[in-house]
Amino acid sequence: MCGIAGFIAKDQSEPAEARAERLDRMCASIIYRGPDEQGTTVTGRAALGMRRLSIIDIKTGQQPIFTEDGNLAIVFNGEIYNFQAIRSELVSLGHSFRTNSDTEVIVHAFEEFGEKCLDKLRGMFAFAIWDRRAESLFIARDRIGKKPLFYTFTDKGEFIFGSELKTLFAHGGVEKKIDPAALDAYLSFGYVPEEFCIINKVKKLPPGFFLRYKGGKVETHRYWDLNLTPTDDRPESEWAGLLFEKIREAVEIRLISEVPLGAFLSGGVDSSTVVGMMSRLSPKPVKTFSIGFHEDSFDELKYARIAARHFGTEHHEFIVTPDLFDTISEIVWHFDEPFSDQSALPTYMLSKMARDHVTVVLSGDGGDELFAGYDRYLIDQKRSKYGRIPQFVRWHGLRRLSAALPRGSFGKNFLFNISLGPIERYIDSVSTFNGPGKQLLYTADFRAELNGGGSAGELEFAGFGDAAARVDPLARLLYLDSKTYLPGDILTKVDRMTMANSIEARVPLLDHEVIELAAAIPSRLKINGGTTKYILKKAMKRLVPDEILHREKQGFGVPVGRWINDQLRGRMTDDLLARRTLERGWFERSSIRSLLDEHAAGRRDRSDALWTLWMMELWFRRYIDA
Repeated sequence: MCGIAGFIAKDQSEPAEARAERLDRMCASIIYRGPDEQGTTVTGRAALGMRRLSIIDIKTGQQPIFTEDGNLAIVFNGEIYNFQAIRSELVSLGHSFRTNSDTEVIVHAFEEFGEKCLDKLRGMFAFAIWDRRAESLFIARDRIGKKPLFYTFTDKGEFIFGSELKTLFAHGGVEKKIDPAALDAYLSFGYVPEEFCIINKVKKLPPGFFLRYKGGKVETHRYWDLNLTPTDDRPESEWAGLLFEKIREAVEIRLISEVPLGAFLSGGVDSSTVVGMMSRLSPKPVKTFSIGFHEDSFDELKYARIAARHFGTEHHEFIVTPDLFDTISEIVWHFDEPFSDQSALPTYMLSKMARDHVTVVLSGDGGDELFAGYDRYLIDQKRSKYGRIPQFVRWHGLRRLSAALPRGSFGKNFLFNISLGPIERYIDSVSTFNGPGKQLLYTADFRAELNGGGSAGELEFAGFGDAAARVDPLARLLYLDSKTYLPGDILTKVDRMTMANSIEARVPLLDHEVIELAAAIPSRLKINGGTTKYILKKAMKRLVPDEILHREKQGFGVPVGRWINDQLRGRMTDDLLARRTLERGWFERSSIRSLLDEHAAGRRDRSDALWTLWMMELWFRRYIDA
């Protein structure tokens, strides 16, 4: 696991030594992603660099790696789990290798197959290949977005890329100017979606895409997407059997490592599935890591202990307490963009604890998005009946009634929600600040800057929903979440918090072959009789204890609501009502004050909204004000 960085100069007028020094700064900015070594090259107009966390081929896997003739050079972040099979194929075609690394396999596969090499790769990746003779750059990102990749052009015409925004900032050619549409999208969802970047003119390469740079121009192309064509139906038992075997295989290929390996264990179905498979495949007890809270309603350690005992793991635990908020500033810094998922805190602490014992962990992320594990899918099914109300009544009756109710009134948000169409209703339900909420929060000047109120993020999300219009309602929502919440929130959180502690996270449930199988399973086997993740639970019945399979879903929650009224109350109030916060010109003081008062009085739980605003303000102070 690594971090990559680089740039393509407009010409070679700048001395190579100066470009090498700039590249070194870019790599140094993400040293925690690869603390073991640094590799760089300046060749022609290209400068490529990386930081390495040594996992496989520790002795000879140094990067950049070149083809035999020196024409192609690669820097790579990730792991390719089937690289040995690809290597054998390439050897039969006449290629020779100097290392035992997956990195060298990628560059030879590109040399042989071009962009079609991506179809062969099974793993997580973001890599860049420079073609010296053609003076072209090829960059690709894995199918689901496990590994990040940012890019932009400077005012001088240089093309820059890197694993994190920090690498672009370290280059020195990126202006820290905010994109209002990205800020608005963050307020909606609590993260900056893949279609946006908080910094103006910077872009993220979308999951499942590759990029070609040549002659000062960039083109991006999609190479993978979920097949949404309805599949042939099979008996429930057959689907369960196929799923069990495919997950077992996905776990098995992720156990390859030359360094200590363990697993995150929450005590939920997904992480218990992964740990159970690991225990079957490993000759030694699996090292597992769990985190809990003193607040009983948020503590999952009971179930993690059940799973650990059942699978005979070497188990480690950590309790999160509010005094750990001294680490918040560091967490904010690692995300590069505003990010308000409260579970980032325990994920960071869990990674910090695990790093004392292992270098690689497997996690159970992705099960909720593949197999419909979130309660919001059930809620959407219940609210779908309101779609039978004539559109005129919903728009001109329910919506006007919602608007007429005072702020904070019970039922106000519900009436607005059921007045919407199917996809818009779901998007509203997963938003921290919805349309009416933003109108109250935003200043008139900021609304004008957003052309009236801001909806770019919602429109992008609706576009994904429209792309899946031909499938059933649940499959449509799962596709939407796979394109938005999964890469933008879940995988961003896992990548940044594990890499912050120089630890690699592998996610077997998001193996692309598991994803493709899950997409083919009928929706009636994902939610069945009010049971979420029905088919996954059926598949794992012979592996995971019943106490875990049939427990109520808890999620990786954090008792922020209580902390805001106790330890954090003064700090958060001071920050959100500070003069410099309000002088940014985005939010009305009265709206922030109302949110704080409603939460303090217990009239409404405003913890999500307040946390979202606070994380953004802390981000601005760390990245922009500084």
